[in-house]
Amino acid sequence: MSANASKINLLGLSPDKLEAFFEELGEKRFRASQVLKWIHQMGVSDFQQMTNISKGLRNKLEEIAEVRAPEVIQQWDSKDGTRKFLIRVSGDNAIETVFIPERDRGTLCVSSQVGCSLDCSFCATGKQGFNRDLSAAEIIGQVWLAAKSFGQLSENGPRKVTNVVMMGMGEPLLNFDNVVDSMTLMMHDNCYGLSKRRVTLSTSGVVPALDKLGQYTDACLAISLHAPNDELRNELVPLNKKYPIAMLLDSAKRYIDGLPDQRRKLTIEYTLIDQVNDRDEHAQQLTDLLKDIPVKINLIPFNPFGLSNYKRVSNTRLRRFQQILIDAGYTTTIRTTRGDDIDAACGQLAGQVNDRTRRSERYKIDMAALSSSQADVIPVKAIQ
Repeated sequence: MSANASKINLLGLSPDKLEAFFEELGEKRFRASQVLKWIHQMGVSDFQQMTNISKGLRNKLEEIAEVRAPEVIQQWDSKDGTRKFLIRVSGDNAIETVFIPERDRGTLCVSSQVGCSLDCSFCATGKQGFNRDLSAAEIIGQVWLAAKSFGQLSENGPRKVTNVVMMGMGEPLLNFDNVVDSMTLMMHDNCYGLSKRRVTLSTSGVVPALDKLGQYTDACLAISLHAPNDELRNELVPLNKKYPIAMLLDSAKRYIDGLPDQRRKLTIEYTLIDQVNDRDEHAQQLTDLLKDIPVKINLIPFNPFGLSNYKRVSNTRLRRFQQILIDAGYTTTIRTTRGDDIDAACGQLAGQVNDRTRRSERYKIDMAALSSSQADVIPVKAIQ
């Protein structure tokens, strides 16, 4: 716990909330714009360095407020240029954030929860259990830390982080207010100035929250679908039992239809798992399911991790699945696996979670039992 826990952390305050903060101090609202630029565009956390603010106000801010980001514990750099940050947050927890460089952009994959309260069967994060939601300061703090690590938050610094995806640890729509405030900061002109086309929220389908999302943001939307029918999706994404596919897609379509730019499309994320959801019939069902919705489809090869028996789909099967969708008229891309040598690929983020659900403990027991039972079986080759 920080010694300054009683101070208000300005890092996570949205523009509206920061304006209200200064009004309560008897200051003009424009002070919020000044402070936002110092924090998010220049990376300044010391109020005394904010030289266009009066000395008296700087001293007052020092007494009652702070700019406190979470702490980077460790950093790994992949051979492909991917960078993973292990970031300490309160409660003996740590989260993971991943930066993925490409030729014309740099994408930061941001976490919204410590662990995940959902338990999707193909995702390492869910197997770690769940502790709590991240605060807005902890969410936007990941962007702040990553940008600082590349020298972006300095005068004329290079703009490395050009895109943000809320696809890290956790289900963003289960931490609605803090995620919305953070995305507002990402897109605000006095902060990171990212285009609405460059900030994406990915959800497994918390329909009530998705239904109200359009009132607060027009960021891009991605749906973690992963199956073309309810029976299979119930196994892969247990949340589907509460909010089945038809209900989820209706809500997603309302969000897309409500955007000012009617050219925008919904992104469908589909993790392909060997002999689970990768058959021709699954691809055909998917083409039928999405026929009335403006979508683009992103196929994601499953990335193995320790607490899963699933296997990566073959390249032949992956390309076959893609071709069926393309032949049906869908824009279909394959997500290149990046950072798997540092466990930073899609579905591999785990962090260090002080699990309140005891889910991680149960999975470890189950996997140990499975390994023991397999060890009792003598392989045929050993007999020969």
